[in-house]
Amino acid sequence: MGFDVKPKFVTFDMNGTLIKFSINDAMREVLGDRLPAEVADEFLRICKAYRIDECTGAYQPFHQVVARSMERALHKVGLEYREDEAQAVYERIPTWGPYPGVTEALNRLAEEVPLVIITNSDTAHAVRLAENLKAPFEVVISAEEMGVYKPRLRAFEYAFDKLRVTPDELVHVSASPMYDLRSAAIMGIKNKVYMDRGFEHDEHWLGYERITDIADLPVLFGLPRP
Repeated sequence: MGFDVKPKFVTFDMNGTLIKFSINDAMREVLGDRLPAEVADEFLRICKAYRIDECTGAYQPFHQVVARSMERALHKVGLEYREDEAQAVYERIPTWGPYPGVTEALNRLAEEVPLVIITNSDTAHAVRLAENLKAPFEVVISAEEMGVYKPRLRAFEYAFDKLRVTPDELVHVSASPMYDLRSAAIMGIKNKVYMDRGFEHDEHWLGYERITDIADLPVLFGLPRP
């Protein structure tokens, strides 16, 4: 278990991997009694699917991704869409913090190799969320900067160009095979880490190291566990 070659950078997905991406809780809170218990689970399930659908077309700002996915999901379960509710959900995003242990693991790893974020957030949110992690990042690359969202392959092409690296010079870390690890594998990133947070299925055929505790990440790079 681990990597033989020291990479030039370790790149990270941020939301859901490092930051606890609490959008389901936010939507439940904002919609309140307007979201009946009997349709809440279906609304959240289909809204997640619509978010990735909105990310795979032409680029649009992330507040529109949130709004359009909520609008489509609400209509699907027979509820009225309200723009102010979508805006309220979007505005909560930069207040979210890291999962337990993330800040410590990132700071340990940063002593060994430079850290980079590649996130589907827009630039303003990306900066604020990265600050919430309280760890040193060399570069924060936002979807707004890239002009596309993951899982679009162009996101990784942009990162290669920006960082001036080849795929074999990176390790990419994500909690999402769907958004990140499939695309990373297609683009030739051999060294990948699946931070399994339990919200997607293990796709081990993609050829990654799977961890369930972020404290194990520095260990993959030869650092002793604290």
